[in-house]
Amino acid sequence: MSDDERGPVVRDAGVKHQGEQRTSPYPMSRLAPVHDLVDIARQIAAADTMLGAVASAELSQIAEQIRGLQARARAVLAEANESLEIHRARCSFQKRPGHVYHLYEREGGERWLSMIGPEEWSEPSAERRFLGSFRLELDQSFARVDQGGARERAVVTASQLVATAPQLLGGTGPTSS
Repeated sequence: MSDDERGPVVRDAGVKHQGEQRTSPYPMSRLAPVHDLVDIARQIAAADTMLGAVASAELSQIAEQIRGLQARARAVLAEANESLEIHRARCSFQKRPGHVYHLYEREGGERWLSMIGPEEWSEPSAERRFLGSFRLELDQSFARVDQGGARERAVVTASQLVATAPQLLGGTGPTSS
């Protein structure tokens, strides 16, 4: 059967787009680019690849942050355990925040706190072994002061930054205009 006997073959009897050509969901001109199923599949594959790469990069960044937080948590726990051990050492006085105390250990393994530093003893003794000097903080933790502990380094670094901030900003200090 030919088209002549029955008339033209209508392939789509649905409603046609009535707006401007640029808003049409399908090409309205023979010069318009062809919307091929292969092109659409290629776009979907490219989107899948890009989204996979973005998600992978973000997950890698989150994993790195988690590793950093785990390391920080281990450090906090180690500092807390060290402070607890110092608090458990024998002490014959009332500890006060801001004061420096010196930790010693006897031959039997007994630890004790003293207000007397290792250089202040009248004579050296084999009975006591100096373990370190610590400052009691307001939060009841101990900060190592004889070897420049992490807190001491942070305080020194922060004070250096505050001191050099005016030069970094191009001013001479808080009174510069």
